[in-house]
Amino acid sequence: MHGVLTLAGEGTRMLPWTRGLRKEFLPLYDHNPDGDPVLKPVAHLVLETLVEAGVDDVTLVVGAKDLAFVQNYFSIDQEFLARHSHHAERLATTRRFYRTLKGLRLRYAVQSAPLGFGDAVLQAEPYVGHSPFILHAADAVLLEPKRGALLRTMSRLLELESSDAVLLVRRVADPTRYGVVEGIADGRFGGLPKLKVTGMEEKPKRPKSPWAATAAYAFSPKLFDALRWVQSNDHPRELEVTAAIQHLLSTGGRVSALVLTTRAGEWRSVGSPEGFARALQRTRHRTRRARARPA
Repeated sequence: MHGVLTLAGEGTRMLPWTRGLRKEFLPLYDHNPDGDPVLKPVAHLVLETLVEAGVDDVTLVVGAKDLAFVQNYFSIDQEFLARHSHHAERLATTRRFYRTLKGLRLRYAVQSAPLGFGDAVLQAEPYVGHSPFILHAADAVLLEPKRGALLRTMSRLLELESSDAVLLVRRVADPTRYGVVEGIADGRFGGLPKLKVTGMEEKPKRPKSPWAATAAYAFSPKLFDALRWVQSNDHPRELEVTAAIQHLLSTGGRVSALVLTTRAGEWRSVGSPEGFARALQRTRHRTRRARARPA
């Protein structure tokens, strides 16, 4: 299964931090195999989520100036392990991550200019080709009882219904800040409420529903054609995935959405200072709770 992980935006809401370091490498809490708390970059956590969902071929989309840094983090450094072999207990999580990397095919696509989320996704087309894929932004994470379960469910729905797209949405108090989904109740799938999507709009002034899309999707390769159509015909300043999804719908495409419930998981973004603070606090709480739970 293919996965696309985007790390290409400029992160202006997180300035001045993002002048030097990417927001996707802000730390969140997790636990090591022994249950002890560790800090992992958000992009690290998302990659592990993709792997748990069944992804074994990942394209990371990065800006040119960040390519070397990102490649360095997602590379296996045997010399580093050797230098710190006298602290074996501190290396357990890194060794585990390296085993994950060994089982992956990692490719890098470069976005030459920050022209939008959709443009970043379009750079991955040469690597994804004609295959379905999971798309996940690397500045937010799904916190689940079983990591990767939600993405796996979305991928399964995409295949079973021969859909063009499956979205993961959540109810929000202020939909004007998000890509908003209109839909009709369409039963349940994988234990989650399901919507037949009828429309989608980016940051509408008058939202038609409370359903905001998270930046986690399952797509057929038709998304790339839709992105190119929007790029060629609408000439947006920044190309958005939302506009491509609306184009798919306008041309008869089949798009579904699964509604994120509190029992199934949480969506936590680090795209703003407040969001990062909440995500850090929430992951710390979850890690401490997991450690306290009897084996």
